Amino acid sequence: MIHENLKGRVAVVTGGGGVLCGAFAKTLAKQGCKVAVLDLNEEAAKKCADEINADGGEAIAVGCNVLELESMQKARDVINEKLGTCDILLNGAGGNNPKGTTTKDTLEKIDLVQKDENIKTFFDLDPQGISFVFNLNFLGTLIPTQVFAKDMVEKENTCIVMITSMNAFRPLTRIPAYSAAKAAVKNFTEWMAVHFAPMGIRVNAIAPGFFSTKQNAALLWNEDGSPTERTGKILAATPMNRFGEPDELDGALLFLCDEAYSGFITGVNIPVDGGFNAYSGV
Repeated sequence: MIHENLKGRVAVVTGGGGVLCGAFAKTLAKQGCKVAVLDLNEEAAKKCADEINADGGEAIAVGCNVLELESMQKARDVINEKLGTCDILLNGAGGNNPKGTTTKDTLEKIDLVQKDENIKTFFDLDPQGISFVFNLNFLGTLIPTQVFAKDMVEKENTCIVMITSMNAFRPLTRIPAYSAAKAAVKNFTEWMAVHFAPMGIRVNAIAPGFFSTKQNAALLWNEDGSPTERTGKILAATPMNRFGEPDELDGALLFLCDEAYSGFITGVNIPVDGGFNAYSGV
């Protein structure tokens, strides 16, 4: 389906060098958006932008750090000069870190009595690791929004799309920092929706369920390619009994970006999860 309203709009995608956000950037480009692919890994951003341009779209790659205000301001200057001011901001940068992750789903007394260096309990979590994960996901959306939303205030039909997670609804075991951070992003989405409503900026979020990407491959697949125990649990709790494909997020993205379909929708968080959020387990 062609979304004529999106043609010619400037879309800024943070985390665009990754699998899911790279796919988002390509989807917007196919609708005629001029896309700025932002990523800390400039090479990954360039690869995505090059693929868009080779496919007949228009994109530029910008290496930047979503945790540094000055870096984002420089990125904005480049984008404004080469593409124009932002119409669509997709806050996709984020991620997890092993320092904010426990080894087991639940605490067992033996782990406190007989200390095993290979077991990381809640009490072993590194505060700096927790801080890194929280900042990457929360401040990594706040700072880009501070920078790009200023240009959106004076324009019509602008929107911000946040990327949350199933963790925003229910915390997953082992990843307390990431779960807390994504819950914060969901709450922040709702806060911004209210705050920016008088300015005409709609703010919504997409909550992907489980997608197999490079980032989570070690959690989902063994070295021989067989599914891990965690994969078994995920699929058992997903009524559609499979992982999602990146292009299955396209519908939610385009729906939220095109005011012809979602002009009166702001402050929502749409699960794209194969039924995970709806399933109680029984």
